[in-house]
Formats: sequence, structure tokens, C-alpha cells
Amino acid sequence: MTKEIKKDPSEYSVEEKLKSLYQLQTVLSKIDEIRTLRGELPLEVQDLEDEVVGLTTRIENYNADIVNCNKGIKEHEHNIEATQAKIAKFEENQNNVRNNREFDALNKEIEFCNLEIELSQKKIREFKAALVTRQEEVEESKALLAERRDDLERKKIELEEIVEETRKDEEHLRDEAKVLEGSIDPRLLLSFKRIRKNTRNGLGIVYVERDACGGCFNKIPPQRQLDIRMRKKIIVCEYCGRIMVDPELAGVQVEAVAEPVKKRSSRKKAAEE
Repeated sequence: MTKEIKKDPSEYSVEEKLKSLYQLQTVLSKIDEIRTLRGELPLEVQDLEDEVVGLTTRIENYNADIVNCNKGIKEHEHNIEATQAKIAKFEENQNNVRNNREFDALNKEIEFCNLEIELSQKKIREFKAALVTRQEEVEESKALLAERRDDLERKKIELEEIVEETRKDEEHLRDEAKVLEGSIDPRLLLSFKRIRKNTRNGLGIVYVERDACGGCFNKIPPQRQLDIRMRKKIIVCEYCGRIMVDPELAGVQVEAVAEPVKKRSSRKKAAEE
């Protein structure tokens, strides 16, 4: 049994290259349809995952703030207790002073300590207010997080169902596309992929339809249409840059456009009569 020698892609005729390209486009368009079926679900899942991570981080930060608030409250309460002990000591010392100067000095220390206590009490009030705010924010964020997790779980199940339904078809199409890509000249394939990437509908190769480009619908001159039908060279649309083929090569049956019936002028009609 003789082994079939594989032809090098560069050795293919222009017609064979165009046919392979159009077949590849057909397969890739089917893959695009499958992705369209999934719609915005993958993006929605990604957005929800990002939001869940963001809310989790936010709650962690709020909890860290709560810890710091409690720590600050305890520090200032301890400071108040220590300062009150100082005041008691200063008041006791006032009973044993030898002159007014010593009494006034202790009195100033007591006043300063009272100011420290007032400052600590103010700080405690601020920490307690911040603590209440942060606790409310934690509860709100937790409720929102639970809601987003439910949304994420639902969207993931929905996406998995669609992916499962289309997985086999997509894998088969991808294998088919890989085989077709192997039969196309690498430089031509690269150009095709670049064109396809830059088009909104993912069409890198189109057929002539009603004397116009099947991609951008701009009219094609008769001579250029003839060149396309000849299949002797790769021709691209001068407006959108897509590669063009004739409908026959694409396997499309184009209906002939009927010529409009010209009405006879009334003057010519009268002359004939």
C-alpha cells in the first residue's frame, strides 16, 4: 500500500487556498455562534467573582478597623484610669505641701491630668462612633456578599449547563479548524486571522453578493469581480480589507437579479399606432 504524500501548503493553487480559507471561516463562524449562545455569561461570572473578592477584602478591612477601634478604646480607658490615679496622688500630696508655690504646682498638674482625661474621653467617643459605623458596614457588606455569592453560584451553573451542551460540538469544530489551518500557507493564515480579528462579525473572507462585498456591502467594479471569479490571485476588498471569493467557490447559489422591464414612452407608442 502506497503512502499518500502530503502536499506542502505553499504548493496549493490560489483556488485551493481560497477554498480552504472559506471552509476555515465557516468552521470558525460556527464556533463564534456557540460563543454567542453563551452570551455575556462568562463576563458576568468574572464580574461577580471579582465583586465577591472585593467584598471579602472590604469586610476584612472593616474587621481590622473594628479591632483597632476596640484597641483604641481600651488604651484610652487604661489611660484614664492611670491619670485618675495620678490625680489622687497629687491631691494627697497637696495636703502635705510646705508653701503656696508647691500647692499651685500640684494644682496645675491636676488640671493637666483632667485635660488628658477629657481628651481620652473624646477619643473613646470617636472610636465608639466609628465602631458602630464599621459594624453596620460589615453587616451590610456581609448581606451583599451572600447575595452576590448566590448570584455567582446560579450564573456558574447556568454557564456550565450551556458549556456542557456545546462542549462536544466546539471540540469537534476546533479539531476541524486545526486540520484546515494545517493545509493553509502560514503567511496567508496569519493575514486571515489579522483581518478576522479586526472585523466586528469575525468574517475574514466573504463572497461577492449582489455585485458587492459580502462584508461591508460596498459595490465592486465589474473588472474586479471578473478577477475574483478567475481565482488566479488573492483579492481583498479595497474598503474593508476582507479577502473575497466568488459565490460558486463558497458553495452559495446566488439568484439572478431580474432586469427591470423598460416602459415604452408614450410618444413612441403614439408613433407606432
